[in-house]
Amino acid sequence: MHKTALATLLLLNTTMAPATDLAPKPASPATISANAAVKSALPVDNGSDARFAEQGFIGTLPDPVIRNAKGDPLWNLDQYAWVEGSAPDSVNPSLWRHMTILKRHGLYKVTDGVWQVRGFDLSNMTLIAGRTGWIVVDPLTRREMAQAALKLANSLLGERAVSAVIFTHSHSDHFGGVRGLFDQVPTKRNRVPIIAPEYFVEEAASENVIAGGAMQRGLGLVGATSVVILTTGILWITVAVLAS
Repeated sequence: MHKTALATLLLLNTTMAPATDLAPKPASPATISANAAVKSALPVDNGSDARFAEQGFIGTLPDPVIRNAKGDPLWNLDQYAWVEGSAPDSVNPSLWRHMTILKRHGLYKVTDGVWQVRGFDLSNMTLIAGRTGWIVVDPLTRREMAQAALKLANSLLGERAVSAVIFTHSHSDHFGGVRGLFDQVPTKRNRVPIIAPEYFVEEAASENVIAGGAMQRGLGLVGATSVVILTTGILWITVAVLAS
């Protein structure tokens, strides 16, 4: 009885909900005023940040879409390529400027013997040229992204095996892609040392148990969430409401 009533309620909520107009709209006067105030308070952009962001650039992937083994797209390096020029009235000008810099991606030289792959995930992957191979610092979130980052470095700097891995901390975007660094699972004969902070395993597990469970349950309660990217900004939309 309870399940039937719940199903009926969900059906009514779905069928009776008014249609949402997702068409882009001009910024309201309040938004225009608020963003104008932010713009007037910003320091003069002399281009130094953009020059720093480009410093050391070597190259990037010819195909900006990183896919899994099935061919499904996982990450698009050019997803924010359209963010350029002056900010529209609907977007905070400081955030807009920030993204014009953050959207850059590829392999960058940091200093002698140290490179970074940027824009391939939420975090950056650092590569240090060791005596016997790459020392990889923070291999991103997913194996496909780490694999693509390593492939880029090897293609531009010369092929090297991975000789060691460093996890700087227990957030998943800094270790989750480690499997993508290896064609085969390392064995006793070809072990690769992984260096991590003390209590790394406990911290990674406890964080996902405490925060991860809450986040997953929250997604289950509110339903599927998608992102619609417009030329006037980024709009987060909840597209379904479900009961747990």
